[in-house]
Amino acid sequence: MESSDLGGRQQGPIWHRKPCPAARRGVIVNIIHSVKGYHSKTIRFLNVAFDSSGDSLLAGDHQGNIYVFDLNGNRFNLVQRTMQACTALAFNLRRKTEFLVALADYSIKCFDIETKELVSWMRGHDSSVSSISVHGSGRYAITTSTDTAQLWDLDTFQRKRKLNVRQSVGIQKVFFLPLSNTILSCFKDNSVFAWEFDTLCCKYQLPTPVEGSVLLYKVFAVTRDGRIFVAGGKSNHLHLWCLESKQLIRIIQMPAKVRAVRHLEFLPDSFDGGSNQVLGVLSQDNIMRFINIETCKLLFDIGSHEEGISTAAISPNGRYIASVMENGSLNLYSVQALTQEGNKPPPPMFKAVEDSSKYTSEANKLTMRVTSGRSEWPWKSKGSKIQTRLLKLQVNTSLENKENELPGGLNKKRLRALLKGFGEYPAKYRTLSALAHWSAIFAETPYIPLLAFPFVKLFQNNQLICFEVVATVVVNFCQHWFEYFPNPPVNVLSMLENVLAHHDKELLQHLITYSVTSQVYAWPLLETLFSEVLTREEWLKVFDNIFSNHPSYFLMLVVAYIICSRAPLLHCNQTADFEYFFHHRNNLDINVVIKEAYHLMEATPPDIHPQHMLDDFIPLTKGQYPVFNKYPKFIVDYQTQEWERIRQDEIEYLRERQLAHELEAKAQEWKAEDEAWYRKQELLREAEEQKRKMLLEEEEKLVEQRQRLAAVKRELKVKELQFLDASRRRFLKYQQDQRQMELKRLDDEIARKVSMREQETAATVQDVEVRRMELESQRQLFEQHLIKDQEAVTQEMKEEVDACRRKVDLEHHLVQRLMEIDREEKQKAQIVAEENLAKAEQKCIDTDWRLQVLHKLRRDDQDREKRYEEIAKLLHDNRVKEAELLKAMREAELKKWEEVTQKKAQLEEEQKAAAAADEYRKWFLEDKMNDALELAEKLQSEDGYFERLRDLKARRTERGVELQQVPRSGNVCLNDLSASEPSSHMSLGRRREELACQERELMAEVRQLRQKLTSRARTRTRHPPTRFPATKWTP
Repeated sequence: MESSDLGGRQQGPIWHRKPCPAARRGVIVNIIHSVKGYHSKTIRFLNVAFDSSGDSLLAGDHQGNIYVFDLNGNRFNLVQRTMQACTALAFNLRRKTEFLVALADYSIKCFDIETKELVSWMRGHDSSVSSISVHGSGRYAITTSTDTAQLWDLDTFQRKRKLNVRQSVGIQKVFFLPLSNTILSCFKDNSVFAWEFDTLCCKYQLPTPVEGSVLLYKVFAVTRDGRIFVAGGKSNHLHLWCLESKQLIRIIQMPAKVRAVRHLEFLPDSFDGGSNQVLGVLSQDNIMRFINIETCKLLFDIGSHEEGISTAAISPNGRYIASVMENGSLNLYSVQALTQEGNKPPPPMFKAVEDSSKYTSEANKLTMRVTSGRSEWPWKSKGSKIQTRLLKLQVNTSLENKENELPGGLNKKRLRALLKGFGEYPAKYRTLSALAHWSAIFAETPYIPLLAFPFVKLFQNNQLICFEVVATVVVNFCQHWFEYFPNPPVNVLSMLENVLAHHDKELLQHLITYSVTSQVYAWPLLETLFSEVLTREEWLKVFDNIFSNHPSYFLMLVVAYIICSRAPLLHCNQTADFEYFFHHRNNLDINVVIKEAYHLMEATPPDIHPQHMLDDFIPLTKGQYPVFNKYPKFIVDYQTQEWERIRQDEIEYLRERQLAHELEAKAQEWKAEDEAWYRKQELLREAEEQKRKMLLEEEEKLVEQRQRLAAVKRELKVKELQFLDASRRRFLKYQQDQRQMELKRLDDEIARKVSMREQETAATVQDVEVRRMELESQRQLFEQHLIKDQEAVTQEMKEEVDACRRKVDLEHHLVQRLMEIDREEKQKAQIVAEENLAKAEQKCIDTDWRLQVLHKLRRDDQDREKRYEEIAKLLHDNRVKEAELLKAMREAELKKWEEVTQKKAQLEEEQKAAAAADEYRKWFLEDKMNDALELAEKLQSEDGYFERLRDLKARRTERGVELQQVPRSGNVCLNDLSASEPSSHMSLGRRREELACQERELMAEVRQLRQKLTSRARTRTRHPPTRFPATKWTP
């Protein structure tokens, strides 16, 4: 098994060579975080969490360091330092680079692993957050504490809902069910409720467990398909619920050595479709057993009594298991190696689970016992030797059954809540902190952890016994150790050196020759109580003899260990070799050392024997612990004060750093808002410019279309005229041909009449009558054609007159609109001028006010009243000038209204002229129509009828053109600058120019007035006084 020490590195490889998980029970790598120094220590990991892919691992320690381990890329990276212990982690958010961490100050923070910056800070809990559950979409999260559960929106990082409970009924866990929108809430009274995520309405409640079960639910697990729900607690029973039928379907009984379940989690499989069959059960003995919930067979387990597991997490792809060990390290297991090891043929030794019936008939039907299909692993020590001796406390089974019992002064429920919230017990419940509370010197002594370490390991299940044993050792076997604090006990080391000089002068001289003092060869054995140089069995044997003799036997045992090691020590000639020898295990028979210690107890002269300088063994007093004050109190007090000062400085530094981070975040936020605003303005400007260009293009297209339409109209008119001319010519030719034929026929008729003058008289009369009738019909036909032509001409004239009227109305409307636009522009100009004038006046007033403040600050009390009078006079002058300016503006306004009245009168006159032109046009049309009718009657019997009719049409067309020009000259005068009334438009232009000149002159006068006022105020404030008036800022 490869071990990786993070040390002070912030990034690097996880392992340096390809791991072989089959080498030691599926362990890929063991990760520790140690700190180098005078006394090296290990920073404990507290929580782990996998991402949604299962190839990255997030881990947090009790100092607030958050690491990300890329298992595929073999890299780790320190992504955050929160400076406080984390209580829960979540790494399966919608944004893959973000993660949630719950801290000891009851807050939840979201960080980004790439930028290493704080994304959001969520508050709202009044106790430590024990779990974080993320919805399958990654957009929502539920954080759970003992008194409340809160639902968060991870897009806005705002709290949506909050679940409150009574104080008597605490919350165990609230989490999302996989592949559904259901929230499951589990309470301390064994009640389990399911809630609809969208509406937060209760869907159902699981019924009460069967009779005879005293199991109180503490931990929970759900399969990946959300159908099977498993609950466990302080018992070796597990309850399996079917969430579809809401029924308890099975009770699994774990082996008898399992007395409480601390953690449950299903092992995913790629081929089970989410209906997981393998369940990991972490019990109170720090071993995690994996069982099949269908066959109730024990498949494999991880952890041991010596290397126990505190908590664990399984990757979603089912390839890895990450476990936080009891010693604070982090183990990474390969599931493939564990399953292969579990499938090996078992050895001949088996261990069966005893039958035990505790439930009613209904419970017995559901209960299934877990059986082991392979041999158990023997309990091995760190030296890979099989244990042959157990601790005395372990032999007593009654004490083992009472390992969770604590004295009445400690509340076990409170301890467990603290352990679940912080990942470890608070300092006041630990042995070292208890020693520091007992006496202040133990908080400053650096070797106290080394001294207490073997007893903590020995009595790890009962901290009270551990504390009392350590206190007894300190009182009796560490006499006179603290008199030279903070230095090692020189007096005790001198006693050891005297004894060594008496019994082995050669060895002492060899040590002196190479400058090896008692602080090198004796003090490491004393401060560690032989825990570094002895195995567990050897240490137990040694302390059996130490506790059975006088306290001086402990010192004699140190001298005996040195004397028994004289052979290798005499071969050492470097200080580093001596230091290594007394800090590591050596090939030495402990029984020989013990016998040598007894020999030294008897053979040492009384004058140098430590027995005469040390008191006899004294047990701890009953009722209360003895007072321990055998140390230089002023040194301890000074160091305590220094530590407190350093702690306060660190708190102040952290507060200032947090404030700096907040200010930086605000600055970044303001900068982002400004950039967004500028971008928005730029986009608006570009959009406006684009719209303006589009409008210009549309106007150009419209002009082109109008030009093309006018050209098409002209072409159509020309074609129409050509068509009319061709029709007229064809009709005339037809008439000529008809007349020639008629003349020929008349000639023939005359010749025939001459030849048949007498014989055909009657026929001739009839022919003449027929001729008359034919002429009459021709006359009527010609009259009809003439009437049709007259009607067509009349209709054309009417259409032209109507078009002219519509055009006149449109031009009139345009003139009105022009006047309105002119008036609006004038009003806007006036408003702008007034606003500019008001702004300028305001700026002038502000400048005067600032000058007045400067005057007040520099003048004494005697000149104040005089300056007030001058300021009042200046304000009066300003008001007079303003009144003059207002009067001038009113006069300009009156002039404008007069011009408007004149224009209205002129418009009325022009309208009257247009009406007169209309009357003239009507009379002219009637006259011309009468002339045309008379002329048509006269030309009926003349030969040039058709020629004159054509001339009449031509003259009518010319007169129509003249008629069209007459109303135009009377109605378009207000809009057409090139028409018959140019003088009126020239007068309007001149009036506008005069008005603009007047406005410019007025604004020039206003500017001159402001300059005069400013120069006058400056001349008054050239010599300010040096005294300051008694003024103050007011809101």
